[in-house]
Amino acid sequence: MSSTEELLKRLGVFIDAETLRLALTHRSYAYENGGIPTNERLEFLGDSILGFSVTDALYRDNPTLPEGDLAKRRSAVVSTRALAGIGRSLGIGEYIYLGQGEKLTEGKNKASILADTMEALIGATYVSNDIETARQLVMRLIGPLLKDAAALGAGTDWKTSIQELAAGRQLGSIYYAVEGSGPDHARTFMAELQIGGKAYGKGTGHSKKEAEQEAAADAWRALSGTGSGAAAAATDASTESAASN
Repeated sequence: MSSTEELLKRLGVFIDAETLRLALTHRSYAYENGGIPTNERLEFLGDSILGFSVTDALYRDNPTLPEGDLAKRRSAVVSTRALAGIGRSLGIGEYIYLGQGEKLTEGKNKASILADTMEALIGATYVSNDIETARQLVMRLIGPLLKDAAALGAGTDWKTSIQELAAGRQLGSIYYAVEGSGPDHARTFMAELQIGGKAYGKGTGHSKKEAEQEAAADAWRALSGTGSGAAAAATDASTESAASN
C-alpha cells in the first residue's frame, strides 16, 4: 500500500494517522481481522457534511433556481458515480484496506467502495480539524462538478436521461450491446449504446450496469453537444434523422 502522506497531499488536508486508517478500513478487511472498527461511522458523518456543503453552495450561487432544480443538481454531484470518479482521480483505491475477497474482485475500483471511502475521508477531515476545513475540502472536490452543465442537466440516472432525450428527438429504440472480458474475479464490461441501430456512446465498468451508465452518459453528452468520442457519430446521426423528417 502506498504512503498515506501522498494521499493527504492530494487531499490537501491534515488527518491524524489513527483517524485516517479508520477512514480507509473497509468492512471486508475489518471482518477478516477480528471485527475491528470500520469506516462506516465516518462515512455516515461525511455524507451529512457533503450534503450540507453542496446544498449551501447551490442555494447561495443560484438565488432564482427553484427547489426541484436545486435538488436535482445536488443529486448529480453527490451521487455514487460522481464520488467514485473523484476517488479514482485521487487514486484512493490504492490506499483502502480491503479483505481478500474484495481484492480478488478489484474492490479498489468498485464505484460503491470508492464513493463510501470518499465520504469517510470527508468525515475524517472534520474529526481531525473542524467543519470549515471539511467544507473547504468538499468544495475543492465537488466545485468543478457544480460547473459541469452536462452532468447537472442529466442528473444521476443517465439511462433515464438518454431515453427521454432520444424519445424527444424521435431517434428510435435504445439498445445496449454489452461484452465482458477478463477472469471471473476481475471482469471488465464494455457497453455500446445504440439508438435506432446507430452507435451513440460507449462506456466501461466493472459491472454491466456501470458500463451501461457510462455509455448513456457518453451518448447524452454527445447529443447535447458537450461530449467527445462518439459525439461526431451522434451529431451525424441526429442530422440524418432530422433531414428525413
